[in-house]
Amino acid sequence: MQVSVETTSTLERKVTIGIPAERIDSAVDARLKEVAKDVRLDGFRKGKVPMKVVRQRFGAGARQEVLGQVLNDTFYEAINEQDLKPAGTPSIEPLKDKPGEDFEYVATFEVFPEVELQDFSAIEVTRLSADVTEADIDEMIENLRTQQAVFAEVDRAAATDDQVNIDYTGVKEGEEFDGGKAEGQDLVLGSNSMIPGFEDGIVGMKAGEEKVIPLAFPEEYHAEELKGAAVEFTIKVNSVSAKTLPELDEEFFKKFGVEEGGLEKFREDVSNNMAREMKGAAENKVKQQALDGLAKIHDIEVPQALVDNEINAMRQNMVQQFGAGAQNLDLNTILPAEMFTDQAKQRVVTGLVMNEIINSKELTADADKVRAKIEEMAAPYAEPEQIINHYYGNQNLLQQIEALVLEDSVVEAVLAGAKVTDEQSSYKEVIAPPSQPPAEEDDAEESAE
Repeated sequence: MQVSVETTSTLERKVTIGIPAERIDSAVDARLKEVAKDVRLDGFRKGKVPMKVVRQRFGAGARQEVLGQVLNDTFYEAINEQDLKPAGTPSIEPLKDKPGEDFEYVATFEVFPEVELQDFSAIEVTRLSADVTEADIDEMIENLRTQQAVFAEVDRAAATDDQVNIDYTGVKEGEEFDGGKAEGQDLVLGSNSMIPGFEDGIVGMKAGEEKVIPLAFPEEYHAEELKGAAVEFTIKVNSVSAKTLPELDEEFFKKFGVEEGGLEKFREDVSNNMAREMKGAAENKVKQQALDGLAKIHDIEVPQALVDNEINAMRQNMVQQFGAGAQNLDLNTILPAEMFTDQAKQRVVTGLVMNEIINSKELTADADKVRAKIEEMAAPYAEPEQIINHYYGNQNLLQQIEALVLEDSVVEAVLAGAKVTDEQSSYKEVIAPPSQPPAEEDDAEESAE
């Protein structure tokens, strides 16, 4: 086998591979002998068909089958011989392909880039910490009560936080539009589940009343034909129901697994769950800052194949969020690659740098840390030992935990060299998503007016 390598760009390689005719012919002969054992043709007994006839009938197909296997084998032989690490599936182009002659083809692919680790001291990380206060616990309990609220019909005008049952029809330029009509739909006023102004327009209406509300769709609305469009909704209120919160009693506590101890034990459990949630959120924010910092300080040319793979994964994740109805949509149109390219490149850079850290520092998923991680995840459950055994009994789940532990080890290595600032904060700030910091109280009051 002859192999030559051409470097066509920083990452792209063209590998030309020549395969002696003897290797292909002998493999084809061997394949045809296997085929001949089971061939049935008119005028011949099974296995007694002359090889000349077998070759005439099945030679071309056998050669294509053999070529597929030989291409696969010789490609991996060549990249191992040349110490190349492809970053994606190669593009194969035959150059010489005549029976009885040497076969030659060119494989074009990208290779993984060399990664030189930079000084982690250029990475800045803020590590938040907070205490769960009694006020935080009170607010969480109110949220839990709200989740368990029931609605009962009332004979009065609808107000914010009420649930209304409505019929509505929307028109644009006098014509109904897709998705703009419903009957018997329940809607909690103030939930912001409808476009701006829709729910506000219902406040003050009573059961049996109907009115027309002029509105405009947001400019960033997902349906192109409705972006910024002026519309009118005819809304009829069928019923108004007021929210009733459950009492803090034994029945309520049992819904959250508290059988004994009453309010004191319930508050203790809520506090412990909040502390656990806050710890996880704080660690995730530190991890994200560390990984973002890695991507920022490493200027690496990344293989397009890896970026494309990441884009496809992000697309599929978004489709899952859309639900089953999105399965048949043209993803290239509604989710163009440009939506994900920058983030995909950052993810690829981060992954490459993390792999280099793992290799250079010889990091492994420590068994004790894996056990501690699983025990931490199992702690909130009533029978944690069953959860622990389930993880250790499922190889895929165990590998996922090992990957998390390995990622944590990478973050620890980064933090050891980064500039880390510890900052006392509040429960709300710690658990808030990075892009959605909690509003100041004054701002919240202004928004409610």
